[in-house]
Amino acid sequence: MSTALPPLTAIRVFEAVARHLSFTRAAGELGMTQAAVSYQIKLLEERFGGPLFLRKPRQIELSVAGQRLAPAITDAFALIGEAYAAARGGIEGVLTVCAKVSFATSWLARHIGAFQLAHPALAVRIEATDRAIDFTREETDLAIFFGTGDWPGLQAHRLLAGDYTPMLSRGLVARLGPHYTPADLLRLPLLDPGDHWWREWFEAAGVSYEMPKLVYNLSSQAVINAAAKAGQGVAILSTALYDDDLAEGRLIQPFELVLESERSFYLVYPEARRNQPKIRAFRDWILAELAGGQPISA
Repeated sequence: MSTALPPLTAIRVFEAVARHLSFTRAAGELGMTQAAVSYQIKLLEERFGGPLFLRKPRQIELSVAGQRLAPAITDAFALIGEAYAAARGGIEGVLTVCAKVSFATSWLARHIGAFQLAHPALAVRIEATDRAIDFTREETDLAIFFGTGDWPGLQAHRLLAGDYTPMLSRGLVARLGPHYTPADLLRLPLLDPGDHWWREWFEAAGVSYEMPKLVYNLSSQAVINAAAKAGQGVAILSTALYDDDLAEGRLIQPFELVLESERSFYLVYPEARRNQPKIRAFRDWILAELAGGQPISA
């Protein structure tokens, strides 16, 4: 099999040029001259039998073939580097995790310290974001998505159910009186009342729900959670994410009725990276944490 592979030096040069889209910057990173970089790319393209880059007057771009090859080559070098670090006695480098804001600021923020202690040589960078993540264009190792688990090309592990129920501060509960019902929640401001979860929950509770006059237009569960704890209104939130707030009395769940969404929180990453040591380490850790400390097979 090794005889079918091009020279490793040429592959390494290709990876750097593809990442920078610049012969000059790649040469600087590799400690080579620009002429030497150009020569290695020429050798690789001759071996490949076609162009891997499109040369333009002021820039270069990956050809269609180059676009197919570059992600796999980058992942391969990352795997080699991490395997080498692991063999030396530890996983090193940077692990970038992009997570939904609600998950990052609640569950992950409370637990990530345990992972960091277990892997002190691995720098963990967490980006809390609700935007779409493109693994082919971003330096992201893993992500936490909220959905149904069917993302083409990505390995997905279900983490937490997307359950939901109303929550509010202790002060607002007192305003409801001693014998309140689900319909009494409509006497209070509802945070993000346009959320379809409200309609579904009130329907399950047997209450006719109409858009209230007082509207809070909030989009992030993290923001809604903070507003609810401050007594600004009633939030509809996931009990899986805010169980600590409920246990410690910062939020009150006034009714036992909890509905489960068709969507859940998932750990996702490209299928080609499933054996990278740092990805495997994080995956095994988070699945074990959510299983109460019991290891889970991937």
